[in-house]
Amino acid sequence: MNRTLTAGVSLVDISPGPGIELAGYPHHPRHNKGIHDPLYAGCICMDDGTTRIALVCMDLLMYSRKEVLAVRQEISRRTAIPAGNIMITCSHTHSGPWASGRLDLEALEQGLEPDPGFMEDLRRKLVSLVTEAWENRFEATVGVEKGFCGRERGVGGNRRNPNEIADPEVWVVAVRDSAKKVRGCMVRYALHPTFLHSDSFLVSADYPGCIRKCLAESHPGTVMLFAQGCSGNQSPRYFRSGKTYDEALRVGYEIGREASRVLDTMEYAPDARLMVRSTQVDIELRALPSVEEARQAVAVTRAHWEKVKSESTVERDIWNAELRFLGAEDLLAYVLVDDRGDALSLRQDEVPVEVQVIGIGDSRIVGLQGEIFVEFGMTIQYRAPFDKAFVISLANGCLPGYACTTRAYAQGGYETGASLLTGRSGDQLVDAAVRLLRESAQP
Repeated sequence: MNRTLTAGVSLVDISPGPGIELAGYPHHPRHNKGIHDPLYAGCICMDDGTTRIALVCMDLLMYSRKEVLAVRQEISRRTAIPAGNIMITCSHTHSGPWASGRLDLEALEQGLEPDPGFMEDLRRKLVSLVTEAWENRFEATVGVEKGFCGRERGVGGNRRNPNEIADPEVWVVAVRDSAKKVRGCMVRYALHPTFLHSDSFLVSADYPGCIRKCLAESHPGTVMLFAQGCSGNQSPRYFRSGKTYDEALRVGYEIGREASRVLDTMEYAPDARLMVRSTQVDIELRALPSVEEARQAVAVTRAHWEKVKSESTVERDIWNAELRFLGAEDLLAYVLVDDRGDALSLRQDEVPVEVQVIGIGDSRIVGLQGEIFVEFGMTIQYRAPFDKAFVISLANGCLPGYACTTRAYAQGGYETGASLLTGRSGDQLVDAAVRLLRESAQP
């Protein structure tokens, strides 16, 4: 029996007030001096008559699992959407406020936390956002399809090695009303939003906001959400011509035009069945070095950074050397907190880790907490028993650092230095996701 699908969409401005610190470059304190372009949270909710889901995407760096759980409960209380059927995720813009625990040495030494006023306002807005979408549902059709936009268009790729693996897939989930107007869409792409860099003191959604601008021109009135793929080692570092908003605009429009093409050519189903599955993973944490070993690593990487600065004028080489030093500093911060016996919120509030799978017809969306290397996302996708399956990172919380490959740990670098996870942690997430995907394929 065919079941009528209903959907609702909504959008709200979540830009911070002046002076609130921007996240993303934690060793470069930036108290914002105003708004270059606004930050948004968007929602698409769906109901197939049996199962109800909500997809929420925000223009923020990260959002802690502790906050996710509280917001989900309040949304569920006000709507008929079960708390576990709500996915809350972030674009990972590096020009928005902090909304999670910190990992940098300065913040942990000073006990810095996200701005409480902003956090309270954000909770209220997220609950109202989903409630509004739920209360204004319409008869809908839904489509899920992908396009491609990668390094051939100068968009981005692997930030550890520009010749290594990257994910060029532009996934689009869209809902249309009975007049065949696209009312809402979610665009997923795997690329760090780091076109605006540590020298910028203005609030910005970075390139995801530019995708929104592009789609506002091609599909006026459409509520656009942006979800981040597995971009732990994906960025524009080797592919941009400058750290400017013009470059963010260029890349955002490249991705946006491809998303627009997908919207216009995808097939829409009126009776897609919805499903949700999730599990908890006791993710493996690394054994920390001694304070002396951590201090020595900081000294070595600092000396290397100073040497590169004195011998090279290549900006990306200097930045890579600085990042190795900053990763070593982050690890020292973890060690010092642990040595004092203090709580580390990124570890305390984020584990055990949730893995979530949302089904829309014959498509599957996997939600993983935190920053994930692209290899793990692509492995999940290729092992999935579905032609249409993709992974969203930073979903329903953070991780205590990056989920890196064992190869990356052997090579070293910022991501591995700044992580409390082991090389096996990513495999744990992959195995849990694939298990849920296979279970969801059963009648």
